[in-house]
Amino acid sequence: MLSHVTKHSTPTSETGWHADPPDGHLVSLVDPTSFEADQYRALQLVVERLHAAKRLIAVTSAVAGDGKTTTAINLAGALAHAPEAQVLIADLDLRTPSVGNRLGLGTQRPGLVDLLQDPDLTLDDVVLRHPRFRLSVLPAGRALSMPYELLKSPRLGEILHLARQRYGYVVVDTPPLVPVPDSRLIADRMDGFVLVVAAHRTPRPLFEDALNVMDPGKVIGIVFNGDDRPLSRYYGYYYGYGHRGQDGRRGNGWRTLVGDKILAGLGWRRRR
Repeated sequence: MLSHVTKHSTPTSETGWHADPPDGHLVSLVDPTSFEADQYRALQLVVERLHAAKRLIAVTSAVAGDGKTTTAINLAGALAHAPEAQVLIADLDLRTPSVGNRLGLGTQRPGLVDLLQDPDLTLDDVVLRHPRFRLSVLPAGRALSMPYELLKSPRLGEILHLARQRYGYVVVDTPPLVPVPDSRLIADRMDGFVLVVAAHRTPRPLFEDALNVMDPGKVIGIVFNGDDRPLSRYYGYYYGYGHRGQDGRRGNGWRTLVGDKILAGLGWRRRR
């Protein structure tokens, strides 16, 4: 584990720190030449070509456990592969933060919570450069049971604005939409949303509830996340890999579904 970061330190890979091995599901980082990593590059292309102006990107889900954190880190990892890329992955799931642990960095202090509460801290004091990957990390720090006031604070808006100016992309792991109001508090500050849905797991009514609390103009896409069959269990887009579609042709892997095409493909419409 890394040592605690002291105030006004600027942690980088040159400090000699080492990270524990990251989660093996973070294929964009640990296995970038794999088929599974290619699926996150497909999401990267959606972001870069269809939503080029959206640089502050929130990744969320209807409920907990659908794979939003894995998707957020993999998207950030895919975006960060370009030599000139400046990408920040930020943990705004203040109730159950996990980005730092998933990346092998442990629970870092200070983190975003400290940055929000201490006006003497700056973004440089809490952002880490991962020692193995071309990726900057803004960990949440300690977990909070009641983050409401911090998430609606003007200081959070200032921090996100500064991060957006400093980095080419800021990928934000946000809380699930349905059980808590946290993501709705920060929705206006995000350029766009990626909604993660666990295939064969997320109840359709909760999926619909999540879509209905989102601004349709900010929906970048929906990620269908794995199932228990071989070759489709990794986190990423899921669209019947290895199975035949309605036209009789074999599927070509996972598919990116964007905007209104998502709703049409699922066979139901957004409630008005």
